[in-house]
Amino acid sequence: MRYEELADLPCSITRPLVVLGDRWTFLVLKEAFAGVRRFNAFQNNLGIPRSRLQDRLGRLVEHGILVRQQAADGEHGEYRLSRKGHDLYPILMAVKDWGDTHMAPDGPPVHYRHRDCTGEARVTLACDCCGEAMTAHDVVPEAGPGLLVHAEAATRG
Repeated sequence: MRYEELADLPCSITRPLVVLGDRWTFLVLKEAFAGVRRFNAFQNNLGIPRSRLQDRLGRLVEHGILVRQQAADGEHGEYRLSRKGHDLYPILMAVKDWGDTHMAPDGPPVHYRHRDCTGEARVTLACDCCGEAMTAHDVVPEAGPGLLVHAEAATRG
């Protein structure tokens, strides 16, 4: 199966990986969350080849994660996170939590503090009904409506 064909699979993990599934895309998003908006600033901060950056920014705009607009000074374009883009923040923080736990032998290189109380930002998995914390051992996947529609279409088609 070709990489692009993965976007057609009825899987809410696989489909986003087609858009987000490389290191440069996540690094561009990390910079966007840090307030970077201009192409040259992304390029300078990341050291990414211009053509690769253009591709990643274009893909993020195409999928509505970033919005390209004219800067306030009117001279340059800039990239801003959309609501859809802001919804990716917990994913970046989950990767950060994992990295702090498993790949930071000298401790976290950066603390992400809560502005109002200086507590640390952490991502936890919890049940949306009872609020209980969960791990992979507590989760049971079951077919949802998107899979059922896909299966019905496949049998007709």
